[in-house]
Amino acid sequence: MKRILSRILTILPAVLLQIIWYLLLLNWLNNIFPFINEVLSICAFIFVLHIASNYTESNYKLMWILLIVLFPILGAWLYILCGETRSTNRLNKNIEKAKMNLDVHDKTSEELNENIKQKDEHLFQTLNTISKNNEMPVHYIKDCKYYSLGDSMFPDMLKALKGAKKFIYMEYFIIEEGIFLNSMVDIFKEKVKEGVDVRVLYDDIGSISTYSLHNIKELNKYGIKCIPFNPAIFVKFQLNNRDHRKMLVIDNEIAFSGGVNIADEYINVKEKYGHWKDIGFSITGDGVNNYTFMFAQIWNSISNDKIQMTTNFENRNEHNGYILSYYDSPSNKVHTSRQFLLETFYRATKRIWIYTPYLILDDSVVECLCALARRNVDVRIMIPGIPDKKIVYRLTMSFARQLLKEGIQIYQYTPGFLHAKAWLIDEDLCSIGTVNLDYRSLFLHYECNSIFYQSSIFHSLKKDMEQTMEMSKQMKEEDCKQSIIKNLWDDFLRLFAPLL
Repeated sequence: MKRILSRILTILPAVLLQIIWYLLLLNWLNNIFPFINEVLSICAFIFVLHIASNYTESNYKLMWILLIVLFPILGAWLYILCGETRSTNRLNKNIEKAKMNLDVHDKTSEELNENIKQKDEHLFQTLNTISKNNEMPVHYIKDCKYYSLGDSMFPDMLKALKGAKKFIYMEYFIIEEGIFLNSMVDIFKEKVKEGVDVRVLYDDIGSISTYSLHNIKELNKYGIKCIPFNPAIFVKFQLNNRDHRKMLVIDNEIAFSGGVNIADEYINVKEKYGHWKDIGFSITGDGVNNYTFMFAQIWNSISNDKIQMTTNFENRNEHNGYILSYYDSPSNKVHTSRQFLLETFYRATKRIWIYTPYLILDDSVVECLCALARRNVDVRIMIPGIPDKKIVYRLTMSFARQLLKEGIQIYQYTPGFLHAKAWLIDEDLCSIGTVNLDYRSLFLHYECNSIFYQSSIFHSLKKDMEQTMEMSKQMKEEDCKQSIIKNLWDDFLRLFAPLL
């Protein structure tokens, strides 16, 4: 709480000065130009035209248009703060520049492409499109391990860190001092002494209450490099376009990812909202290169201390299936995770099982899930039983009730908070990463995700989901009943769903 107050007190004077300046300016203009209201109306109309012409989701545009029409000045100011993507585009240019300067020649082998094409041509087309658009190749999997809880992932991460010889790259949305982080930092200090390059990247808004400049200075004292992503400095920041990615990469030999952040509740040594259900995975082999590349791109785009990455990779024919790891950017015209979701969900014939902590959907995804249920595909969605954000949970339950009426099975994880993010598709395809089923993940944040095809991790995820459903409460039709007032309140909240 002290860190949040400190950051707010730093930013608040600049925000207040800007608001006062706007009010004084408007008052002055109104005295000199009596037609100022007409001018503001024209400006609001131009803003609306700009938003309407943007290539983005229709509900997102509708929310901003409505807000600006009703409150021209406030709406425009909020749009610049929360909705405009110019700062994202600038950052994306830096990322593209960093990508070009990384001398990496890694692409999907013709043999691998042909193998997938023979097994499933439609999936081949989807993966090939994602691979080309993101410049992230598909690889054979050497080895992978699934973690049904952060509790079991934690010791393996520490073991892998102790074996580091060249570098340790860590990138997380939330990092917080405690048993989890401090255990890692203790190893970092020893590894720096051994000459290992240790770099930590975290999101400044995600960790606004848990990490600060003081913590960075402490790490720097020991030779550990640490920088925040898109820092909240005065008013030059955006509430969206955050780095929601989570990855730990060691020596380009092993990578860890999933929904687990570096804080003690994720390993259940601290209780916040009951039992914390989260998942993750580790991979070895050529597929790790995608995560090393992802980290290097972001780091080199915001740091002068560049990572040099010049390794060429062979597409070794391992035998634990295929993996495509990629990242999503809010500046992409086609949002990769949403594209993958719609294309693979629509072609499903047996099942779609979903882990998500938040269920705030756009119309296309709602229609997709309902269409699957109408043709008797087994659609199941697992959500938290105990919320971490009450307003967001209310929206989640609003969408859950809507889907339940269409025949989709909804399970509430009654032991606590479910933070896992995964999609299980038919009998051989799954996706695990940082992507929630909400607007922020699908449209507004930087994310990372891995698609697994014909891998043992599919069966581990399926078994875990079955066990989770046994511990959860399945929602019934009677759970959908509520008063007209509550329904109206839910409808009102849906107008602002893209911001929540």
